[in-house]
Amino acid sequence: MTRQYRIASVPGDGIGPEVIAAGLEVLDAVASRDGGFSLAVDHYDWGSDRYRKHGAFMPADALAWLRTADAIYFGAVGDPNIPDHITLWGLRLPICQGLDQYANVRPTRILPGVTSPLRDAGPGDLDWMIIRENSEGEYAGQGGRTHRGLPEEVATETSIFTRRGVERIMRFAFETARSRPRRHLTVVTKSNAQRHGMVFWDEIAALVSHDYKDVTWDKELVDAMTMRMVRRPRSLDTVVATNLHADILSDLAAALAGSLGIAPTGNIDPERRSPSMFEPIHGSAFDITGKGIANPVGTFWTGAMMLEHLGEKAAADLLMRAVEQVCAAGILSPDLGGSATTQAVTKAVVEAVRGMNR
Repeated sequence: MTRQYRIASVPGDGIGPEVIAAGLEVLDAVASRDGGFSLAVDHYDWGSDRYRKHGAFMPADALAWLRTADAIYFGAVGDPNIPDHITLWGLRLPICQGLDQYANVRPTRILPGVTSPLRDAGPGDLDWMIIRENSEGEYAGQGGRTHRGLPEEVATETSIFTRRGVERIMRFAFETARSRPRRHLTVVTKSNAQRHGMVFWDEIAALVSHDYKDVTWDKELVDAMTMRMVRRPRSLDTVVATNLHADILSDLAAALAGSLGIAPTGNIDPERRSPSMFEPIHGSAFDITGKGIANPVGTFWTGAMMLEHLGEKAAADLLMRAVEQVCAAGILSPDLGGSATTQAVTKAVVEAVRGMNR
């Protein structure tokens, strides 16, 4: 009997609709090639256009609708005419926090045919898994502004670190490191300057490490981490960092791997109480919206992560082999130095999937 998965498609803004359409086309080809499962897609037009019409990015019962899905395929949110903090807190963060998708997973590696800006780095030299705490920390939303417009106006932004929140992301990170061949974890911190929340972060990392004697681990200050990523990429494997720090470091990682356009993300509820959400990390990219040149590779890789999360690892592996084959053949979008359109890359990956052995 064919397995069916219900996918909530939320293309969002900018290039989101372009790359999500490409991703769904490729996923359909993968499902047909595999033959063991199918995808039923529910389409949601949530985003900045809806905000302009109705004053909200998504309906009040949006989370209830999303809970009917097995996974969420998300494009981007952001509009040049709406402040970024309104778009982010209007769509993406309410989904991540409302469904308690507390583990943000960002794999990074140099794909065949893609040139890294690092002089001596090629495929195999940079292969990282960055784990981002996704529910609290610097993006907890705690704070406010008082005495608005007056000389004494004050704004506060409070980071929140709970024992439960830190311990569960540390355990997820150690488990992830344990599942990878090198079994090594780097804990990113800034406890020399942030002596409360980040010292707490370090202490819990040390406590959790006792349950993972088979995983080696080290600790790195976030500023030193940026240098290590550039100068010693081979020294890293699995990385765990706070909401803000991992957000920044994973963008650097994507650039070092060749382009932000190839980078995938999974917003994961490891306990599977709610559906997890999968999105490319490139954002809405309004400067290239409608030009047909958006790189869909990050969306394809994101789709492979979604398939693996759903239990279809063979299909996920097939998709990634197809993506690597296309990249190695030099069919690359402009951000990777090529001239292929979104449609051309998508067509090539679909054809590779159809010709791929299981």
